[in-house]
Amino acid sequence: MGKQMGKQQVAKTKNQHAGKIKTANPKRGEAVLEGLSPLADPKVKKKKRNKFYADELRNLHIELVKLQEWIKHEGRKVVVLFEGRDAAGKGGVIKRIIEPLNPRTCRVVALGTPTERQKTEWYFQRYCAMLPAAGELVLFDRSWYNRAGVERVMGFCSDAEYWEFLRSCPEFERILVRSGITIVKYWFSVSDEEQERRFRSRVGDPTKRWKLSPMDIEARNRWQDYSRAKDDMLVHTDIEQARWYVVNSDNKKRAHLNCISHFLRLLPYKDVTPKKMKLSPRKPEKREGYARPPLETQNFVPEIF
Repeated sequence: MGKQMGKQQVAKTKNQHAGKIKTANPKRGEAVLEGLSPLADPKVKKKKRNKFYADELRNLHIELVKLQEWIKHEGRKVVVLFEGRDAAGKGGVIKRIIEPLNPRTCRVVALGTPTERQKTEWYFQRYCAMLPAAGELVLFDRSWYNRAGVERVMGFCSDAEYWEFLRSCPEFERILVRSGITIVKYWFSVSDEEQERRFRSRVGDPTKRWKLSPMDIEARNRWQDYSRAKDDMLVHTDIEQARWYVVNSDNKKRAHLNCISHFLRLLPYKDVTPKKMKLSPRKPEKREGYARPPLETQNFVPEIF
């Protein structure tokens, strides 16, 4: 017993010197202090890192389902904005969030280029139509902040339109919050070296090539312009009612876990998931008068695998 306690104390001391991180508590989605994450430790083997990631993501998925049920039960309206440079990892986090959730409760909004008619509307108008009703969670894969980013850098809006956006956006978001909508805003920060690596990976992968556009290629030449635009955006729109949170996303798996666990900690959700159902034995069914049609009358998918 004494030797075992001694080993535990040594391990504890090593963890204290190894640095601290925050990971998700599977019971509440709250932060707990642990030693250096396997995902951040280059000495840890890939297999162990993958297992750690899968286990943590599983715990977070359980908490996300609890959050979903709480949003529905309380009639909450929640909006999460995902912004960042191209290939910063926004889509990966969104994919992990929606994976365990009910698409009737949680939906993703990823609007394309505005139509000629939409260009004549009030700028926020087409986004208002996408906002959640009671009991819904809406994830924006890019949002009204396009005006402060790509439109500003690429010259798709005038100076007057840009500065009007920076003036009106905080008030627009305050109106949404006063109406009962919770707004969470994430900026995914990726280094230029990692972005370049991801771009080249997409070029070589036929399943990811669609993620690259001529606009993305041009953006590579305007790194500092995007940096200035991001800095100005954060200064003008980081308001008390809707804060910006920056996610370091060079490591995708760490970004997934860090972002989701942080999101869970922001909301005061409770476990209101339905109680576990009991499946009783199936009752005998009367099959009198029923005969399955001949198989040759139906079109089956060829079983080639």
